[in-house]
Amino acid sequence: MTVHLAAIQRHPIKSHGREALASVSLSEGRSMPWDRRWAVAHARTKFDAAAPAWAKSANFVIGTRAPALTAIAAVLDEATATVTLTHPERPAITFAPDDAADQARFLDWVAPLCLPDQPAPQALVTVPDRGMTDTDYPSVSLLNLASGTDLGQRMGVDLSPLRWRGNLWLDGLEPWQEAGWIGRDLRIGAARLRIVEPITRCKATTANPATGLRDADTLAALRQGFDHQLFGLYARVIEGGTIGQGDRVEVLA
Repeated sequence: MTVHLAAIQRHPIKSHGREALASVSLSEGRSMPWDRRWAVAHARTKFDAAAPAWAKSANFVIGTRAPALTAIAAVLDEATATVTLTHPERPAITFAPDDAADQARFLDWVAPLCLPDQPAPQALVTVPDRGMTDTDYPSVSLLNLASGTDLGQRMGVDLSPLRWRGNLWLDGLEPWQEAGWIGRDLRIGAARLRIVEPITRCKATTANPATGLRDADTLAALRQGFDHQLFGLYARVIEGGTIGQGDRVEVLA
């Protein structure tokens, strides 16, 4: 089977919803457009709104500490910079993250999905010209669907790829084949990406993206099967271009 790009996902608000795309235009040195464009700050966040800069995930409300967030789906209207969020336990909401009044509506909407013993969401923040990725450099994340299937079979459960919150899902590979790609380049459509490092996984992946309930110990399964908590890869875009669902993926030297 030819290795191809099976799906593209972006996450307009970090840890608060995912959206499937048919295609996307990547730019050299940038994260995926609109991916993690906003993040949700909490009471302990160290973030200077007057001088916004990338900050670690611990500074934001994320699925590790609020599993119900993993069941949010998102639709972004790029023309108006508005986001529509849906969740099985909440009514749909459409709002503009950069509008103060709309931020307040969003914070009221999301509060019931957060755990009472965790810092409450307080504001939506953004950084110019990059997404609030988990890496301190602008990255795009890649997943091998076969590896997810293999892990699920080892666990005896059906693991949705949505658990992993990746950007680019690859099909046609052997399970765990991607582990040998560190430092190599991939050609996908008109773009070229360089694999930088594996992704160390957190407790957010134990939650079911359909329900927001923790129901599968993915971390224990990774440790038991492979003696690590790695799943997926972070890459840099080194040549920009448009990529689309179904595009061939070529591993370069």
